[in-house]
Amino acid sequence: MASLATADTSIGVEFVDFLSYRLTPRSSNRADSERGGMQVMCKEDKATLDLCKTMCSHGEWPPLMVTHDSRQGFVFEADRNIKDMTIIAKYTGEVDYMCRRQYDSGNSIMGLLFSDNPVKELVICPDRRGNIARFVSDINNHLP
Repeated sequence: MASLATADTSIGVEFVDFLSYRLTPRSSNRADSERGGMQVMCKEDKATLDLCKTMCSHGEWPPLMVTHDSRQGFVFEADRNIKDMTIIAKYTGEVDYMCRRQYDSGNSIMGLLFSDNPVKELVICPDRRGNIARFVSDINNHLP
């Protein structure tokens, strides 16, 4: 948690572990608007994600660290082995319409809802609020 707090503080991000609907109404995030339907999370992944949330609520964190890399800035590292394809964090931040962020300079914006109607498409913007997931956007391929 200390490595995350240091990284967030240095870039001016408030830690949150939820989606913030300050910029859009919560009702805009509707599963029935998702093009092709929603992906269903398997029981095992849901249990893993719930465990991570419980740990965080007790001030603990899964085996994750945020470190500073001279080339990339703050990056995510696993502190221990994590099984491939394991969900370890829920991407959080402020929800906004993609059309308003089309030319945004943020480097951590993630798609949330892809609709047949482009005006309804949503993104998560962790530039003011977010969690450790915002640092999981790159792969360190220059150090062993």
